Amino acid sequence: MRKYLMKRKTLLAIVGPTAIGKTKLAIALANHYKTDIISADSRQFFKEMSIGTAVPSKEELQQAPHHFIQHKSIFDSYTVGDFEKEALLVLEELFIEKDVVVMVGGSGLYIDAVLKGLDYFPEVNPKIRQDLNALFQKKGIQPLKEQLQQLDPEQYAKMDTENPHRLIRALEVSIGSGKPYSSFLNKQKPKRPFQIISLGLSAERTIIYERINERVDLMMAAGLEEEAKVLFKHQGLNALQTVGYRELFSYFNKNLSLEEAVSEIKKNTRRFAKRQGTWFKKNENTTWFSYDYKLNELIQIIEEKLIK
Repeated sequence: MRKYLMKRKTLLAIVGPTAIGKTKLAIALANHYKTDIISADSRQFFKEMSIGTAVPSKEELQQAPHHFIQHKSIFDSYTVGDFEKEALLVLEELFIEKDVVVMVGGSGLYIDAVLKGLDYFPEVNPKIRQDLNALFQKKGIQPLKEQLQQLDPEQYAKMDTENPHRLIRALEVSIGSGKPYSSFLNKQKPKRPFQIISLGLSAERTIIYERINERVDLMMAAGLEEEAKVLFKHQGLNALQTVGYRELFSYFNKNLSLEEAVSEIKKNTRRFAKRQGTWFKKNENTTWFSYDYKLNELIQIIEEKLIK
């Protein structure tokens, strides 16, 4: 390892839409720098969910040490704040011996929690979230939108209102604290004790959509329907409000045919990828590469940034 790397510890953050090839790049960089991978994909935290969350294969997991892969149960309470604290502790330990660590994931909020820190929110009664999840299951996303628009029009105007996780989070804080969710945002946060190099993978939208459609077909062939069937009795849990499972739950509830459910999974995953792109493009410090990058050229750019 070059001497200049010893001057300051570095976190390489790999971001981009789903199915773009982030895992492959993370493993390649982890092998190059002989280091570990921090997973920041909130869907991959849960051990009961494998196929529908595209957890790295056994072969991939053996190629480099991974952290935060299937380390929790869907029955556990695990927040982005919990992840931030635990990830920073793991990074602190890894940086004792390693100069570079790789972080990868498609969950923008979880990536930002480590890179920038979170806004502080008060503790709220967990029953509020349970009731909101039940409302979503029974009546869909529209009542959540209407309630947030009334309680916090400022947050409603700027957030992704098609994301039930974000709506429920904003609502539970607004209801539980008696103050708008937006009033807790954008407070000053402490600087991280490591430098950050953010790398993004991108492709033409048609290519991303093709890769998503292919991945969903492969998931179904690998047994996603059977995996969802085992989890169906727990469909109200927050961890299961996830693309790939929600649509199959609708099929099991006889609201959709299997063909319609698969079509909805593809459509909703494409929408999710579009939202990911919007989120990650907000970070002006991210250097973007094509999904069909040449690894040696990408590493050369990283090396130049490390020297700076």
